[in-house]
Amino acid sequence: MQIGVVFPQTEIGSAHVSDLRRYATTVEGLGYRHLLVYDHVLGADPQVHAPWTGPYDIDTTFREPFVFLGHLAAFTTLELVTGVIILPQRQTALVAKQAAEVALLAEGRLRLGVGLGWNAVEYEALGQRFDQRGRRLSEQIPLLRRLLSERIVTHDGEFDRITGAGIAPLPRTPVPIWIGGRSPQAYRRAGRLADGWFPLLVPGPELDEARAIIADAAVEAGRDPASIGMDGRVGWSADGGIDRLLDHAGRWKELGATHLSVSTMNAGLGSLDRHLEVLAEVAGALGLDRTDR
Repeated sequence: MQIGVVFPQTEIGSAHVSDLRRYATTVEGLGYRHLLVYDHVLGADPQVHAPWTGPYDIDTTFREPFVFLGHLAAFTTLELVTGVIILPQRQTALVAKQAAEVALLAEGRLRLGVGLGWNAVEYEALGQRFDQRGRRLSEQIPLLRRLLSERIVTHDGEFDRITGAGIAPLPRTPVPIWIGGRSPQAYRRAGRLADGWFPLLVPGPELDEARAIIADAAVEAGRDPASIGMDGRVGWSADGGIDRLLDHAGRWKELGATHLSVSTMNAGLGSLDRHLEVLAEVAGALGLDRTDR
């Protein structure tokens, strides 16, 4: 089970570039294998959109994932993960071009996670319909695969049209496409189309049900369910501490998770240094191999 971190950008996203670099190189040195970043292009003003119930607003800090990961590719060997790009609010061909560039810069170390998102305000600002996002995503994923692997693509779909065009340079190795989501529709989509999925669940009956839906959809699509990766999420908290995190990590491993992402977001840690202190403690408890970085 490969273990990485969730970049806590809502808390340290506005840090100086030298501190962002220090965060990435430190977690790599601690033995973590990947770094996962969230995606939001715009935040909503809660006063304009009252009553606002979303987890993020106009003051929540988000780095642009592709630019940020391209920067990290220059000085780390971490696997770089988008968890997730809100794909239906973005142009498919442009996402393919950006992903191809990051994959090239990172020498194949990009895992492209995509999903639907929840913020209708953002969809409106980016010129896409919120109520069509599920159908759009189902069309986009196969098209992304073609754009990331074929020299010339022609596609005439409900949402995208491409006539004899392609990306150059193409990635040298396939870019794995993973799906995030928490609904039966998202699970079926993952089973049909994804190389892996990000469960927004904890181990238990609801996760078992989701895995069964994914497996059934995979079989119906002629795919092997065992080939679909799973990236579990464990969060550090002052209440549970290391013992609770280790218990959850062990449960993910027993379930056969291929990846595990450790999150220190929303734990009240504050400074970048405090996030790194906790990650160092977690790395030691998990027995990760440190490097000389």
